[in-house]
Amino acid sequence: MSATEHQANARLRAEREAVETFYRAFSEREPDLVDTVLTPDWQDIPMAPGQAAGPEGIKAIIRMLGEALPDLRITIHDTVQEPGKIAVRGEITGTHEGPLFGIAATGKQVSFRLYEFHTLQKGRVATTWHMEDWFGLFLQLGRFPAQA
Repeated sequence: MSATEHQANARLRAEREAVETFYRAFSEREPDLVDTVLTPDWQDIPMAPGQAAGPEGIKAIIRMLGEALPDLRITIHDTVQEPGKIAVRGEITGTHEGPLFGIAATGKQVSFRLYEFHTLQKGRVATTWHMEDWFGLFLQLGRFPAQA
């Protein structure tokens, strides 16, 4: 393996580890892990209602989901990667034991999909475009959040 190939492989490995650490912050309920893998001006697209910008904004989401689904796990099923970009197909699982978007705990086991596209700069996630199957989650819970 040439030095260039070794460098390219090392970059891909480091970028994958950054994305995996981002998801570990949710699964391990350790919001501060994102400080090690997100850029200070990280963009989350789209942001949740009321979510603050940057890493601090996602920390509140991690805490909220951790309270609603204390056994939350994010499993990565597939990735597609090139230098500076990673696409993820994953799944969020957990037990609904706390309020979630105004829905009282149901005690139900839930599983819903996520699709995310990350761009990375210097080994850190700079932007995340994401789509979670919230509709599927609400169907499993048998309830939908109140409409504003």
